[in-house]
Amino acid sequence: MFEGFELTTIDTGEVRIRVRHGGSGPPLLLLHGNPQTHVMWHKIAPRLAREFTVVAADLRGYGDSSKPPSTQDHAPYSKRAMARDQVEVMRQLGFEQFFLAGHDRGARCAYRLALDHPDRVRKLAVLDIIPTYEAYRRADMEFGLRTWHWFFLAQPADFPERAIGRAPDVFFERRPNTCWTPEARADYWRCYQNPETIRAICEDYRAGASIDFQLDKADLGVRKISCPLLVLWGKQSWFGLGWDFLGIWREWAEEVRGRELDAGHFLAEEVPDETHAELRAFFGD
Repeated sequence: MFEGFELTTIDTGEVRIRVRHGGSGPPLLLLHGNPQTHVMWHKIAPRLAREFTVVAADLRGYGDSSKPPSTQDHAPYSKRAMARDQVEVMRQLGFEQFFLAGHDRGARCAYRLALDHPDRVRKLAVLDIIPTYEAYRRADMEFGLRTWHWFFLAQPADFPERAIGRAPDVFFERRPNTCWTPEARADYWRCYQNPETIRAICEDYRAGASIDFQLDKADLGVRKISCPLLVLWGKQSWFGLGWDFLGIWREWAEEVRGRELDAGHFLAEEVPDETHAELRAFFGD
């Protein structure tokens, strides 16, 4: 799936991050969502690698990256901690500045990285999200019913871990994803069967509902993402709920562009041609 790419593990000092990188040109870091791994970019990364040095990494807690112990405030799984990981990954690969794209949980890490490390990110693309603070602030009955896993996974340990552990395949398949290739799905499922991955995913969502929410709240109206921002979202996504994506992101970033794609939530796997074209045009501009 990643012909010509090198697969390695980078020790950041806090955790070990699984990384796949290849290509040549300006550096571009790609971050994945839940319950995926960096493999979610396999339909796009090889094409981007014709013009960019592409780095696709597993977030801490996901894939084959480290799954460290957590704390009562869930800080080890905050997007701030995840962002530190990726800054160090890119530094060790020789990149002090880079382009950055993230989907789902990876997009949450990505915009936090752009806020915390504005000198590192040249341009940022986020796929099918609004900021965590904004999502919780807008939550209503429809959001709760369609996005119920946000509230289930964020419950205190170890209730969701034990519940999922009883039938991980049932939870994994709760929303059939026909856009996943057998090879990509196999990587996701292999990693998902690890109980430590389940624990880490729950900690990610607990962090989202606590420390990430508070960090966002503290930043709103105080500082904005300073680099150009591309926002893409799916017309049929379970996440969208008819929100004004561009309007919301303009409260968080100084320069925003983007559009809706005819897809569900998994843009890079459902409509790879359109997603690639948007990313290539944005980062290549």
